[in-house]
Amino acid sequence: MNTNPQTQIETPVSIHPATQMGLVHLTVADLDRQVEFYRQVTGLQLHWREGSSAGLGAGEKDLLRLTEAREARRYRHTTGIYHFALLVPDRRELARAIGRMFELGYPNYPTDHILTKSTYLDDPEGNNIEIYTESPEDGAFGIVDGSFFAQRADGTPSNGREALDVEALFRELSTEDQLDQPAPPDTKIGHVHLYVADLEASLHFYHEVLGFDNMGLSRSFRAGFVSAGGYHHHIGFNTWVGEGASPPPPIALGLRYFTVVLPDKTELDRVLQRVQQAGMLTGQTEQGILVRDPSQNGVMLTSRAND
Repeated sequence: MNTNPQTQIETPVSIHPATQMGLVHLTVADLDRQVEFYRQVTGLQLHWREGSSAGLGAGEKDLLRLTEAREARRYRHTTGIYHFALLVPDRRELARAIGRMFELGYPNYPTDHILTKSTYLDDPEGNNIEIYTESPEDGAFGIVDGSFFAQRADGTPSNGREALDVEALFRELSTEDQLDQPAPPDTKIGHVHLYVADLEASLHFYHEVLGFDNMGLSRSFRAGFVSAGGYHHHIGFNTWVGEGASPPPPIALGLRYFTVVLPDKTELDRVLQRVQQAGMLTGQTEQGILVRDPSQNGVMLTSRAND
């Protein structure tokens, strides 16, 4: 069956299909506590630490960057990150991740999205994390004709948010599997999901300016999804904290920026040209070009040469 039922709407010049998500950068209030959480609970490794910042990942590229601001606090009902998602390569690694959290007694919420298998958890400062793996053989989900759609492989409908059969998942593990092993090296940022102020403005930015393909927008579900290369979604956005939500103050816990990685400088320049033609302000940094979406969420544009 079709595992991705959305009607993909391409821009006149779509973003390169090999575009992927890069690291997520968060402001935190307690760097020591956050580093320990991500190491112990999610299995990420500490790659480096300098002053008030640290980088973590699965042994290769940074997936998460944390910068401490002791005075920062959490603001509710603002735009920002809903969750960032760590994609693990298979069900066995998801079973290991969930088993580790069960063994630690750390609250998490295993969920079956049919097309993917996931668990959700919050870090100690309230940042929501999804850890997931792909399961297209089990069915499909997406947005069709403005409505959310989920269907199992046998054709029966689903709400797309079922309780995950954890016992079945744990059968992927053997007695030799150790739960405290770090995240596998091919772990990556699969997608980010954002709180935004306006669905149409967000879709215009991510679809028509950056060039991501429109994978569906639902006004009843109050969410939209875009991707590169036909993936179900690299970026999700919703108005679940309210239409017209304000961005948080500059000193706030949570998202500084997430990274979009183009395959090379030529493709990066093509995206930047569209950003400039749209009259949007950009900032040059060591990490890449920073632009803000209409809800003031930070998007770092870079290429693999700088990744």
